[in-house]
Amino acid sequence: MKTNINIPFGLPIIGNEEKKRVSSVLNGTQLVHGPMALEFENNFCNFVNGGYAVSLNSCTAGLHLSYLTLGLGPGDEVIIPAQSHVATAHAVEYTGAKPVFVDVEIDTGNICLERLENAITSSTKAIGIVHFAGLPVKMDEIKKLAKKNNLSIVEDAALALGAKYKGTSVGLLGDTSSFSFYPVKHITTLEGGMLLTKDEDFSKKIRRMRAFGYDKMVGERSVPGLYDVDMLGYNFRMNEIQAAIGIEQLKKLNGFLKKRNNNSSFLRRELKQIDEIICLSEGTEDLIHANYCLIIILDNSIASSRAEIINKLKENGIGTSIYYPGPIPNFKYYREKYKLRNLHFPNAKRISDKSIALPVGPHVDEDDLIYISDKLKEIIVRL
Repeated sequence: MKTNINIPFGLPIIGNEEKKRVSSVLNGTQLVHGPMALEFENNFCNFVNGGYAVSLNSCTAGLHLSYLTLGLGPGDEVIIPAQSHVATAHAVEYTGAKPVFVDVEIDTGNICLERLENAITSSTKAIGIVHFAGLPVKMDEIKKLAKKNNLSIVEDAALALGAKYKGTSVGLLGDTSSFSFYPVKHITTLEGGMLLTKDEDFSKKIRRMRAFGYDKMVGERSVPGLYDVDMLGYNFRMNEIQAAIGIEQLKKLNGFLKKRNNNSSFLRRELKQIDEIICLSEGTEDLIHANYCLIIILDNSIASSRAEIINKLKENGIGTSIYYPGPIPNFKYYREKYKLRNLHFPNAKRISDKSIALPVGPHVDEDDLIYISDKLKEIIVRL
């Protein structure tokens, strides 16, 4: 067993390949609007086996631009899960549309399909899907509902790079999707994101909107610095250094995913000996999990001791996280703006209040996983 244990919840794995690629950018003459971003986008499409990709400065920017391009605005509603990162709701809010929150399934953390259908109104224009912690949503049912009610589907795939539904990569299951490359995600570009769509015209509009609404990109201008602007655009570009890191990270992604899958399966087996916890669903042959992390739900008998358990794990060198600190509608901004005090999201609240996210990233080895399981059991026994 290792000594001086330090197992972070997440750890970006940056090698010499990334450093060399970044150096080539720094030794060049173009830091934005360059070939690295285009190469990263093309390689990303090859990885997921389809679509048109647009690199951005964040996943949130991708969600924001998706809703804008779909024509969302004041008076419109978008149904989203109550259990997600607040960016899932903010992206709707930025457009002036209203996020409508729906509870999630207790065993997956994904949006509850029955409650989703009941939430559809004449003002509903889109469904925002979150593949919670990397587990794909059952998209056949979502597509049926969307088609029946003429709704767009926006996938929030921030934690789901590498996940697949019935053989198709997440991100290619709806009208548009966004991925995150934040440092502890499946791959990193430091900060950054990628929008993916199967609609070429949609991608072209996003490409313009991410860069102020220019009618000609840098390489398209016959006279340098000469362009027109015929739409409201934003400064959401990914720079060349970020894209350079992404190119090399993407080459390693299959290895990262294999390690995550093996780690998650191994840790699940180790945790079966602890009666006071359950793990969220590991997926099926049709639902290939991206294994961003392993989320455990504490039994009611120990749930009130969650903070103590987390602190004890930290004292023993084990990093954890919480996904997420509360159902989004319980956050002050949304609770007060939309008068949500009398609405209840019991499953989302249970996951928020009684869960701990454990590390399964490629920085973790089997000795670490045994240590995590042993320490968790030891801490729970001593409560």
